[in-house]
Amino acid sequence: MRIDYPITFFYVRNLEKETAFYHDILGLKLVLDQGWIKYFALNEHSQLGLVDASRGSIKASEDKPVLLSLVVDDPDAFYLRLKEAHYEKPVPEPVTREDIGIRAFIFEDPEGYKLEFQKFLE
Repeated sequence: MRIDYPITFFYVRNLEKETAFYHDILGLKLVLDQGWIKYFALNEHSQLGLVDASRGSIKASEDKPVLLSLVVDDPDAFYLRLKEAHYEKPVPEPVTREDIGIRAFIFEDPEGYKLEFQKFLE
């Protein structure tokens, strides 16, 4: 018995807009398209699934009490990618938090899910 990898699912109202954000703006690779469910590789061991909430087992809600934190090699590069794409929502500049040893920024995807791009400092 084993667990192969995790998939985090976001239940969304506008699957097309969310898919465009994760694929076109963030550059994630779409690894499986089941029509109303889209799977994106976060790395070789984890995925993000976007589910059309009108068809999924969980309904979308206004409150999004989830933070998907992605450990990356260069949070500043992701910040610049969002700025260059003229992303529609506010994106704060990355900050260095010496007290917890990270450089990071947090912002919302088009449906309001919070994403954090962070790097652990050495």
